[in-house]
Amino acid sequence: MAPQTAYDRAVDVLRQNDRGTYTVPTKGLYPFQWNWDSCLTALGQRHVDEARAWTEIETLFAHQWEDGMVPHIVFHVESDQYFPGPDVWGTNRPTIATSGITQPPVAGFAAKRIFDGATDRGLAEERARCLLPKIDAWHKWFFANRDPHGEGLVAILHPWESGRDNSIDWDAALDRVPTEGVGEYTRRDTQHADPAHRPTKAQYDRYLWLVQRFRGLDWDCSKLHDASPFQVVDPGFNAILIRSCTDLADLAEALGETAIAADNRARAKKGLAAMEGLWSEPHGQYLCRDRTINALIDSASIGGILAAFAAIPAERGRAIARTIERLSQSVTFSVPSHDPTDSRFDAPRYWRGPVWLVTNYMIADGMAAAGETVVAQLIVDSSLELIEKSGFAEYYDPISGAPCGGGDFTWTAAMVIEFLTAS
Repeated sequence: MAPQTAYDRAVDVLRQNDRGTYTVPTKGLYPFQWNWDSCLTALGQRHVDEARAWTEIETLFAHQWEDGMVPHIVFHVESDQYFPGPDVWGTNRPTIATSGITQPPVAGFAAKRIFDGATDRGLAEERARCLLPKIDAWHKWFFANRDPHGEGLVAILHPWESGRDNSIDWDAALDRVPTEGVGEYTRRDTQHADPAHRPTKAQYDRYLWLVQRFRGLDWDCSKLHDASPFQVVDPGFNAILIRSCTDLADLAEALGETAIAADNRARAKKGLAAMEGLWSEPHGQYLCRDRTINALIDSASIGGILAAFAAIPAERGRAIARTIERLSQSVTFSVPSHDPTDSRFDAPRYWRGPVWLVTNYMIADGMAAAGETVVAQLIVDSSLELIEKSGFAEYYDPISGAPCGGGDFTWTAAMVIEFLTAS
């Protein structure tokens, strides 16, 4: 697929999944607006229509909760194609229904990248200035509700919050989540995609138990942390938050909002220092920590590599680059979402092995910033080879390159536009 052909096809995917003021990840499988999908999609939209890119993020933040939380799903329309729907969440929002948990906070990063590359400077300043306090309120919410002891790192309370739903990282912690009272339900994802590519029923039972637990607390975010048996500090999630705090601080300074800049710079500084406690020298990357038992999780996943997205120390970035090079020797396409030498690796199953272009994009960005340009280019080239071989899939088998999950996927297309525009 020639570069211009790939670019044009990617633009077609964005348009196909555009619903006017928001995009769906793909038709059928995901019929609503997802949080980090939209923010990353806006990065591709900016090359086609800058105003539309800002609108994508604004639509998401129009449904921010009063306490600052930004939900991971906004149910703009009625659809029985996805489970669990708004009736299961029961968040009782006054207008449009939403879920009650959040997702990786890439909005600060996305807003700054769109702002920095904008050709319409007046529009960019106007739209960024409106988003600035909303994104800052979300960052403040994280540390108020997910970092109760002030260590500088936040916990996810549900695997769906990580964006890496069925990662091997969560196995042990998720096993401690009960399933009593979940009852019968009908999944929709396995009707649209191969069940061998999706999370298992045992995992889904626990996902739903956590939703029911939080709903029983009326979605009071100040209570959920201590009430959850699943509390995991994910280095990838925290790196995204740290990077967004840093970028929001830069954006705030450019707009003369010095208080917001100072607050976010302080959050990022504290978080980066605390990240050192997640470093694993034997693995050559960061690891998750199970906060409920205060122990690192022996699981070398992409979450610990994604940490390079933040301004980690130079020696850590170099070590992660060597880890990526090692992983690339075991697969055909990089970067796999789990170490292929681990017996738990599952090449086609969601976040237990496959390659995702969105994480590739962030890792390549981190590698380039660390001066590891050869590794960054390896990731970009591998990503574009997957597009050539298998089209715009949700994710890919890292060994065969086969497309997995949904097709004509929005954020995959957005990342392709970003890769091709930068190259």
